[in-house]
Amino acid sequence: MTTPPTPQQQPQAQPQQAYAQAGGPVQGAPAAPAPAAPAPPSAWQQAMANAYTSPIPVKKTHLGNALSSEWTKIKSVRSTMWTLGIFLLLVIGIGLLAVANTQSVDYADVPFTLPAFFGLMLGQICLITLGVLVTSSEYGTGMIRTTFTASPQRHRVLTAKILIFFVVAFVVSAGSILLVGLAASAAHSGPEAGDLPWAGSVFKGGLYVSLLGVLALAVGSILRHSAGAITAMLGVVLLPAILGGFLMIWESTQPLGEKMNDYNAITALAKIFGADDTGASGGSQLTLLVVVTLAAVAGAFALLEKRDV
Repeated sequence: MTTPPTPQQQPQAQPQQAYAQAGGPVQGAPAAPAPAAPAPPSAWQQAMANAYTSPIPVKKTHLGNALSSEWTKIKSVRSTMWTLGIFLLLVIGIGLLAVANTQSVDYADVPFTLPAFFGLMLGQICLITLGVLVTSSEYGTGMIRTTFTASPQRHRVLTAKILIFFVVAFVVSAGSILLVGLAASAAHSGPEAGDLPWAGSVFKGGLYVSLLGVLALAVGSILRHSAGAITAMLGVVLLPAILGGFLMIWESTQPLGEKMNDYNAITALAKIFGADDTGASGGSQLTLLVVVTLAAVAGAFALLEKRDV
């Protein structure tokens, strides 16, 4: 029987074997194959490498881009020219006609901008119509898909529409009121006229009809239908003035009728321009319109993010 060798009797490993076990090269062993050369680029890769690169720098979009886009839209469509043209014709034309048929004594207790009130009673419908068309026309033609593709941030698009429309409406309305006031002041600045300050009526009158247009814009964004939104806004403007008179007939509904008579759009403009006998300045009516407009705009933003195009 052969006994296993003792540790002293085991043969020592050769240095080359130990080095090979450690991973090193062994003398006399075949060399490792060299790495293969990279394959030449294909025709598709060469075409992509030589593709055209636009010199226009790519930058992140912001609200200014949306404002520029909406300004281009509102000045390019014919509805803007027609609605604003008719608005100026009504406010300035009727205003100058009223100036020609009044005397200096007629302005003893009212500002010189009062003649503009008669044109604004009809002209406000033009701004309401334009406000609706700013949003609803894109839904009707399907261009809203292109708009939201170019600007996926929908809230940015609606914000730009509101800002551009409000600035245009306010400049046009306040400018027309100012022109009528200057004409009345130049024609009837005699000693009989009261020379009351009328700058406030220019600002508040332009602000009131501009906010009516913004309210119409929000309603147009909510309903997404031009005829329906215009009809709804005409109801908002005309129905309280008509319904208030009916509610005054019965004693139980008389308080509601009085509120409608005090806060409808026609009475609010009359108070702003001093045509009301109560001497109110229309501040409460303007405040109510601001609150209602903000609520409608908030609803338009909320529905815009939840709906499909």
